[in-house]
Order: sequence, then structure tokens, then C-alpha cells
Amino acid sequence: MSIVVQPINCTLKASGASSTDAMIAVLKSAFESKGAIVADTIRAAALDIKPGVTSDEGDGDAWPQVCEKILAADILLLGTPIWMGQAGSVAKRVMERMDAFLSETDDQGRMPSYGKLAVAAIVGNEDGAHAASAQIFQALNDVGWTIPPIAVCYWVGEAMGSTDFKDLPDTPEMVAKTAEMLASNAAHLASLLKGAPFPG
Repeated sequence: MSIVVQPINCTLKASGASSTDAMIAVLKSAFESKGAIVADTIRAAALDIKPGVTSDEGDGDAWPQVCEKILAADILLLGTPIWMGQAGSVAKRVMERMDAFLSETDDQGRMPSYGKLAVAAIVGNEDGAHAASAQIFQALNDVGWTIPPIAVCYWVGEAMGSTDFKDLPDTPEMVAKTAEMLASNAAHLASLLKGAPFPG
């Protein structure tokens, strides 16, 4: 039974190298070592994801296609940089669009995200990884995602420093260890939920 992971990179950059992509790559390797299939990363800032809280805001809205991909997977991997001590604005828009799930329940009251997991990849050159993960997990849990233990892998550099995660010569040991634990826990729990869904 294959577990599919869908990464979504919420960097503020529409294109080019990003530290968020570098952290997602660390987790991709960890998930693949557990036998999971990792889909191509969605770069949210490159798409016209409109503001709003419905599943389709019309007029070229890219969210319906993005939503289809994340709900087709077993695990959502949400990657974001830290800005002003919190999750970036692109990540917040992505999470806001999932508010639609609250009114899209099945006969048992389950949102479309029920039985699926969410984990996070966070990078930054300032404090805020714990605050960002708290924001992310509260929001995603409210709209039905399951949060496994050790659900965030993060790296923060020196405050106001000039070194980015993508520029490090090697992955720090604790980041690598955390990525392995995150992937192991999430893949295991996703397998259990596929065989025994929440009753609602």
C-alpha cells in the first residue's frame, strides 16, 4: 500500500532557488527511504491562487487544481519560510482556502481532508519556527488534517544573518534526524488510517 506525499512550497518567490525547496528535498529523501512516493512540488507563488474561502473563486483561480492534488495524496507537506516571526503570507493563503472544507463534509460529517496527514517544513534566518508550526498545525487541524508526532522539520539561522539553508554545505545532523523521524511517524500513521479511516 503506497503512501503518497504532496509537497507545496509556500516560498514568497515565484521562481528560482529557495531554502524552502531545500528543506522539502531533505524530507523528500527521508520519505522515499520509508517507501513513500513524493509527488512533484507545487510552488504556490507561481500560481494564481486567489484570496477567498471557497473551493473555486472563479476567473482563472488555480486553487481547484492544487486542492485536487493535495487531496489525492495521503500526506500534505507544507513548506514555508519564516517572515516577521510567523508563517509566510503564501502559506496563510493556502490554509485559508482550505476553510472551504468545513462545508464540504460527507454523510458522517467528515471533511475531505479526514484521514490525511499534514506535516511542515520551515526555514528562516530569524526566530519563529515554533510559532509558525503552531499556526500551521492549529489551522490545518481545524480543517480536518491529522497531525502526527514530530510533524515539523525546521532550521533557523542566526538572527539577521546572511546564510540561508539552501547555502549550507551539508544538512545539519539534527535536521536530518528530525526528517527521518517525521517521515517514519507520518508514513506509519498514514498507512494505519488508510486501513482504518476515522468514523466521523
